[in-house]
Amino acid sequence: MMGVTIDHLDHLVLTVTDMDATCEFYSRVLGMDAVTFSTGAAGGGLAGERRALVFGGQKINLHLAGAELEPRAHRPTPGSADLCFITETPLEEVIAHLDGAGVMIEEGPVPRTGAVGPITSIYFRDPDGNLIEVANY
Repeated sequence: MMGVTIDHLDHLVLTVTDMDATCEFYSRVLGMDAVTFSTGAAGGGLAGERRALVFGGQKINLHLAGAELEPRAHRPTPGSADLCFITETPLEEVIAHLDGAGVMIEEGPVPRTGAVGPITSIYFRDPDGNLIEVANY
């Protein structure tokens, strides 16, 4: 019997306290596209609209704290995520952009280890306090 082989991450879910503030931050600071999409009736829930952040071939679905969709994480909590995004933009340019956007860098640039090798990273926080890492290979 063969085991399962995972190819890539399609999406993840962030639980947030303010949908609009989250969409504005990730759009303005990280250039992601905030989108609204229909859920259909999959997952046993009712059809409706959802919001997400799209970048490259990935998506971050957003759940409003206290009104999470089912199924959901066992303990969905705003501010509990630690996310790393890879960019080809030189970190010096990223730092200048963050400074212009009023985003405080907590650490970096510092060397780290990414999924496929050494990276250089900077760290800051989103509106819910999630730790955001932006890095270059």
